[in-house]
This record gives sequence, structure tokens and C-alpha cells, in this order.
Amino acid sequence: MTENEETGPGILYVAATPIGNLEDITLRCLRVLGDVDLIAAEDTRHTRKLLTHFQISTPLISYYREKETERSPQLIQRLLDGESIALVSDAGTPGISDPGAVLVAAAHRNQIRVVPLPGPSAVTTALSAAGITKPHFLFLGFAPKKKSQRRTLLTSLTDSPWSLVFYESPRRIEGLLTDILAIMGDRDCFWGRELTKTYEDLHKGPVSSLLEHASGGYSRGEFVLVIEPGSMVRAEGENLQELLVWYRDNTSLSLKDVSRKLAGDLGLSRSRVYQEALGIYKKKNDSHS
Repeated sequence: MTENEETGPGILYVAATPIGNLEDITLRCLRVLGDVDLIAAEDTRHTRKLLTHFQISTPLISYYREKETERSPQLIQRLLDGESIALVSDAGTPGISDPGAVLVAAAHRNQIRVVPLPGPSAVTTALSAAGITKPHFLFLGFAPKKKSQRRTLLTSLTDSPWSLVFYESPRRIEGLLTDILAIMGDRDCFWGRELTKTYEDLHKGPVSSLLEHASGGYSRGEFVLVIEPGSMVRAEGENLQELLVWYRDNTSLSLKDVSRKLAGDLGLSRSRVYQEALGIYKKKNDSHS
């Protein structure tokens, strides 16, 4: 047993592990990993390397995303039987864009004590180095893989007063930055890649600058991307037609993105807004022809 010497259910420890540099693990986390009966790991091969480095021999069981729902009842039963379990992901804090939330929620439903072991997190690590002066941010995890869904999300966030924080893979970072530039404009951004590792890569600048860096291609290293708020210029117009004219003349949003945004903002059908937009955008094109 660890911190709970009483009989009854064990404790579920939510243990943050290093995102790169192994020296970032806490002393408390090392003690708990060595004391618990079992470690539920996103990838047992990855976690075994960490345990071997610190000479910890606690048994491991796999708990990757596809196994969460299936494996959780088994782990809950072991906790109810008095065993204590540490939940870890491959890097950072479980449940933050990593497996873990399903098991934690089940533990709460079964009145099992949940103890968080704070430590490394890619979100806070990146934000600490980004130099964002406004205190609020909106964490969105990984952007949708499909371009249409990604652009829909970005369009809905164009007027957000908060910094936006995304995770992104090296294969998709160029696509995400391209969409941000097209929909949100060339606002200030920051990325952190390979955080805390030997080849840590930090860049701060306008989206266009980061996109230029990304165009060379990356084969490894997930990104944390921080997008600063744009200028809070409010759209002007008392009806749909006036708003469409304002967006046409004052933003770089495409006709489709403007239609999508106004449909959501005004509670109108996208097809209706799109048809109105076609006529208004056509008038401007005709006047220049």
C-alpha cells in the first residue's frame, strides 16, 4: 500500500511522467510508481524504459485508448479489492489528450479515491515559453484531421478573446498553419516541438513565418501550437446582407467560411446564407470586371 494504509478500496494515482527529459519526473511520482501494486500504461514498452531507468520493477498492464472501455472494469475491480494502481500515459499527464479519463471517471463512480500526481505537461511547458501576456487560454487538443472539419472549428474560433492552444502531429502541422493563415489571418503564434528533449525546437512569430519553417517538413516530434488572439474588431451590420458585405470587405475569409460562420452566429441555415453571399460577392466581382 502507498498513502492509504486502511483496508478497503485502493487508490488510483494519476501520474504525470516526463514529456522528454527523464529528470523532470518528481520524487513523489517515483516513490508511488515503486509502491503501487500495478501500473496501467498507455504503452507498456514505453513505460518499461522509464521504469528500467529508475530501477522500478512494478508490474505493468496496457491501457491504450482502444482498450479504455474494455480494460477499465478489470482495473476498477482490482482497486475495489484493495490494490493501488498508478495510471500513466506515454508522456505528460493522463487524460490530457491521452488515455485516462474513462478510468478516472469510473473510479469516481465507484467512490474510489483518485490522487493526481502533478508534473510535466506539454501545454503548460509550451505556454511558459510562449510569452503570452494575457492570462487566459483555450486548450483544444488535436485539431480535426479532415480539412473541412478543421476549417469549421477555426472559423468558429476567429473572434475568440483567448489564446488558442493545439496539439498537432508533424505530418499535419503545415495543413493546420495553412488553414489558420487563411481563416484567422497572419496573427502571432508560437510553437514548441520536441519539448525538453535534446533538439527542442521553439519558434515565435507570425503564422506566415511558422508556415515557412513547417514547409521543409518534419518527420517526428509533436507540436504544441499557441495562437494569440486577433484584433477584436466587431463585424458591423444590422442584417445578414450588411454583415456579408462587412466580412467580404474587411476579412480574408472565403465565401464558404463566411457563410459557415454567419450561419452559426445567426442561427440560420448555411444554404440560405451561402446563397445570399453568392449574390453579394458576385456584385463586387462584377464591379471589378
